[in-house]
Amino acid sequence: MINTVCDEMCLPPTDMLYGSPYEFLETGIEGQALFNLPFGDIVNFLTPYTAVLFIFALTFTIIAAISKPERQVDTVFGGDACYTKDIPQDTLRFQRFMAIACGLATMGGIMAGDVFNFTLFTAFIGITNIGIVAAVKNKHILDNAFEYGLLAMIGTLPLFVGAALVLATTGTLSMWGLFNSSAAVPLFAKLLLVIGVIAEGMAPVFVAKAEITRAPGAPFILMVHVSSLLIFLRMIEIVISV
Repeated sequence: MINTVCDEMCLPPTDMLYGSPYEFLETGIEGQALFNLPFGDIVNFLTPYTAVLFIFALTFTIIAAISKPERQVDTVFGGDACYTKDIPQDTLRFQRFMAIACGLATMGGIMAGDVFNFTLFTAFIGITNIGIVAAVKNKHILDNAFEYGLLAMIGTLPLFVGAALVLATTGTLSMWGLFNSSAAVPLFAKLLLVIGVIAEGMAPVFVAKAEITRAPGAPFILMVHVSSLLIFLRMIEIVISV
């Protein structure tokens, strides 16, 4: 009887939370896990919520990979002359590469089962967004790309500090454990993660400021907006669930 009582009282917390090593309980807006891919204590996963985000990211990545850029036409004011701008092949290849890399980083951030990996993918999205915008060889556009680059680099500070605080206060960065743990993540750590993601996701603002939505390579600019929106939605899910 004593042994039975001891066994019941000495069960580790993971045994009380999981029926199997990777069983996922329904928490918040997550829902039941549809897929998981464990790497040690890091378990990448998809739920109904993140699966929808992943499908959107995959769809727009494929669109960016097969799209051809617009041939921008400038009309001379006061006359009938029109000039068509052709995009150099090297610029086309670079923008397409950056758009695909941005899509892959977005899908990685959506599937990430670790807070630190999520911050890494978010930072990588910021880098690829800089590349997409800066590929347009125009002084005004390059100035805006530089300004966004500064903001994105500054945004990495609260992003990684927030992840460090999560580790320091809970002892883990695994979302698989945080979503089912009684350990509370400090509100300040969540706030830092939100600020960091917002800073990294400000690229659409600078795209609009530079007025390059219809500039050469416009289809690839679409990935800037998509990645910023999807990674922000993923961040909301993380902050609510932990």
